Amino acid sequence: MSDPQPDTSRMRQLPDPIRWDKGNVVIIDQTLLPHKEKFISSKNYREVCEWIKSLRIRGAPAIGIAAAYAATLAAFELKSKDKIDSRLDQALSEIQKTRPTAVNLKNILVRLKKISLSGNIAEIFLNESNKILNEEIEACKKIGQFGLELVPEKATILTHCHTGGLATGGYGTALGIIRAAHEAGKDILVLADETRPLLQGARLTAYELQKLGIKFKLIVDGASGIAMKRFRVDLVAVGADRIAANGDTANKIGTYNLSVLCKENKVPFYIAAPSSSFDLTAKSGHDIPIEERSADEVTSFQSCRSAPEGVSVYAPAFDVTPRENISAFVTEKGIIRNPFEENIGKAMVSP
Repeated sequence: MSDPQPDTSRMRQLPDPIRWDKGNVVIIDQTLLPHKEKFISSKNYREVCEWIKSLRIRGAPAIGIAAAYAATLAAFELKSKDKIDSRLDQALSEIQKTRPTAVNLKNILVRLKKISLSGNIAEIFLNESNKILNEEIEACKKIGQFGLELVPEKATILTHCHTGGLATGGYGTALGIIRAAHEAGKDILVLADETRPLLQGARLTAYELQKLGIKFKLIVDGASGIAMKRFRVDLVAVGADRIAANGDTANKIGTYNLSVLCKENKVPFYIAAPSSSFDLTAKSGHDIPIEERSADEVTSFQSCRSAPEGVSVYAPAFDVTPRENISAFVTEKGIIRNPFEENIGKAMVSP
């Protein structure tokens, strides 16, 4: 039986989240979406670091790509020749510290350090960064195709945070599965969690789904349980910022809650992520650092205060979903099922 051909009439264009243009890194400022599509550019690696910290670019694969281009800018700025000298090494350390949880950033910087250097290091970094961008886009498209088999012809899918093209360099991970199902002609309804405190679901997932013409309903995070029953959710698909060797997975805060709801309601819970999001040096979720964000992100939104002055705040950006709550991982290498520890190791060493 031949693979289903995508309906090209359902394919719509989204803005590029990141690109290299004549010596500049160019991104769409995600903090301004959905109200304004504004592109910003820079030749300064520290400015790109600030974009990553302030979530002007976000999503684990996308910040990995941004880190690669930041390293390239640093090599050009510091006029590095044919080796990583002490100044460039310090710049790479600065880039790595911008976001501690998403492992893509670390993995990509390690990759840049390992590549064979036989010429101008800045040009080598640039070529490798462009390659990384293209690899991430292709990985997401493969994730979408592998994920198709998990989606019924008529399906309601619940997702959390934002995992689309803007978060990945292009196409998307969990949203890539949804997008592939839509392009294949499946009848899809998406329930998108708003994703407090920064509303990535309300601002970015809704923005992309609307652009792509995919049916969806936006729900508050606290409505996920009742929505599962009311709309008879067939599966939950989310992304990942770091996946440990045993399958424990760090993702946007609120993901663990969803996994528990899925377990209670017997709904499959899938993680969609490229191989760059796996960290085999982390044996379990206990080894994954969890970034804590500013209290202002909880007490205010876009300069409008929503909590009393002086309140105490706990603001983790991520939580860890234990492997026993996960049905399978969808990667560009295929679907990884239990036993996770054994099968993740096999998948990650395969070509």
